Parts: sequence; structure tokens; C-alpha cells
Amino acid sequence: MRPSALRVAVLCSSRAPGLDFLIGRDPHRGTLYEIVGCLSTQQGSTAESEAERAGIPLLVHPIHDFYRARGKSVLDLKLRQEYDAKTAKLLARFRPDVVVLSSYLFILTEPMLSFFRGKILNIHDSDLTLKNGRGSPRYTGLRSVRDAVFAGETETRATVHLATESLDDGPLFLRSWSFPISPLTRDARAWGAADVLKAYSYAHREWMLRCAWGPLIANAVKLLATGLARSAGQSVWVDGVPGPFDIERRELIAGQPDFELSLPARQDAFARSSWPLEAVP
Repeated sequence: MRPSALRVAVLCSSRAPGLDFLIGRDPHRGTLYEIVGCLSTQQGSTAESEAERAGIPLLVHPIHDFYRARGKSVLDLKLRQEYDAKTAKLLARFRPDVVVLSSYLFILTEPMLSFFRGKILNIHDSDLTLKNGRGSPRYTGLRSVRDAVFAGETETRATVHLATESLDDGPLFLRSWSFPISPLTRDARAWGAADVLKAYSYAHREWMLRCAWGPLIANAVKLLATGLARSAGQSVWVDGVPGPFDIERRELIAGQPDFELSLPARQDAFARSSWPLEAVP
């Protein structure tokens, strides 16, 4: 157990999926961890109103304005280092122990990764345990759900991992329950109906973001806050067992889904009693 609550900062873009869950539905916020601040890359992010209602400081570092002022494309990763250096300084004001990327839409570069080495958690909307023939994650980037749907996968899962220089390929931490892909997509592929597949992919991804991001973030930061989790090599370890660890969605109880984190058997009473975590979708 940490002597004080884990200090968590959230880095997001137009929104921060799961932030409302942490603010309004997780009883461990304020005891095991606290959200000390948010930083958004975009003016008018939905995180602004959520943070304001909860009294959480929020800073805005508009990435498009930053690039526009320098006459460069937002895809310029060399200039991104200058932007990320400023981001790191802004986040440092919150003195975070952990930075959570929630729907952060841009690649992090060396200044951020070095400043918060081993302290950045990313929530990614694909099962990063799935590998391609080169041993790299099968689905990465912003279109991973669409890629999985077009490829004919029958389910998707979201994964929490530590952010590193390798895009979406850092040490694995937690994995969500399965989100089955509708048989509709099989017919759409047979029709060659790319428009249907794209529309379905958007809805499927929204389902994942709105349902899984909150429980994933909450359980990740609680494991860190209790000192149960340690990173080493290409995994996050809990009690000597390498992750990722699964969060299972159990049957509805009193109209609300119930989530349970599957941890190694050798855990203390506190760890066993801290879950399951109830939430509305």
C-alpha cells in the first residue's frame, strides 16, 4: 500500500472516455488514487466540463494551433518533440505518479516518454496479445477496430499497456472482456459493402470506449496504487505473474453489469476484496 493516494493525470484529445466513470462511479477515487489534473490537445473537449464539475484542474495545449503557427503538418514528428516537451512541462505542474492516455490521438515522442519513463498508461482498442507474423501487434493505430472488422475477426478486446517508443507495443497490463463482432459484418464483406463495415466499426468502437475504458483505467491505477503491480521487461507483473490480466464482465446484477479482475491466486485480502467493481455501461 502506498503511504498516500496515487496521483493520476489524464492526457486526452477531444474527449476522455472513462473519466466520467472515475469521477462518478469508482469509490476508490480519493482514497487509493486521486485525479490531480487533465490536459487536452483540443479546445472544447468533453473532458473540460467533466473535470470542471469534479473540481479537477484542466489545461489545454492545442496541438493544431501549435502546428499551424509554425506552418507545419500535425504529422511532423520532428516538431512533435517540441510540442511534447511543452506537454511534459504542463503535466509536471500536477506532479503525477501516473499519466493515463485516454483517447489521446497522437504519437508520443522522446520528451514525453523520457520525462515520464515507465509512468504512462495507454488504453488501446485492440487485443495487443494478438500478433502478426513478425511478432508485432496485429492491430495498431487509430483504425485498429476497423482493421479487425475488415479482417473478419469475431471479437475485439481493449488493452492497457505501458507506453514506449514502440507504438502500441509496450508492456501489457490489463485486457478487457470480449466484444463480439456482429455476423452482419460477414454479410457486408460478402457484399463488398465497405460503407456498412465502416459504419459498424464506428459503432463497435464506441461500444468499447463507453463500456470498457472506465473499468480498465480504474483497475490499472488501483493495482499501481496498492503496489501490487510492477513493470519488468515486456510485461507488467502482479505477485510474480506476468500480465496482461483480464477483466471479465459477469451477469447483470440489479440491472447493472458487474466487472471482476482476474488476478493471480496469491493475493492479500485487500486485493481480493477490492473487486468486483460495479458500473453502468
